[in-house]
Amino acid sequence: MLPVTYKTAVQPAWVDYNGHLRDAYYLLICSFASDGLMDLIGLDEAGRARTGHTLYTLECHLNFLAEVKLGVELRVRTQLLGHDHKRLHIHHLVERCEDGRVVAESEQMLMNVDTATGRSAAFHEQIAGRVTELAGAQQELPRSACVGRLIGLPAS
Repeated sequence: MLPVTYKTAVQPAWVDYNGHLRDAYYLLICSFASDGLMDLIGLDEAGRARTGHTLYTLECHLNFLAEVKLGVELRVRTQLLGHDHKRLHIHHLVERCEDGRVVAESEQMLMNVDTATGRSAAFHEQIAGRVTELAGAQQELPRSACVGRLIGLPAS
């Protein structure tokens, strides 16, 4: 099973004029889940201070699958799809807590950055070890049909 990297309830300020979770807040929720993933691999506050490294989001694709109303409890599960010495390819599944229905998915590419230089850098050894461990634990898990999708219209 995928780790839960963030949990929240839909807040009043997040709801739009249609009474649904505003699209921007799906991404905010996924951003907090990325922070949860950072904690999981050792880039929590102490790890960032110790290594001088953090993760930046390079690319993001968000799929909206179901409407969400005020007060609904959500959780995010995060899958590590792939990695190299400085990047993580991840997939967030945003689920309703009450029934596990997936309401949104976000595929992202994250990059390890040295905060002193603002440039990409290889993961520190301890962080790389945790990334490899997480990847190994998830390597046999199925991928969502949303992973790798492109946006476009059919040729006419």
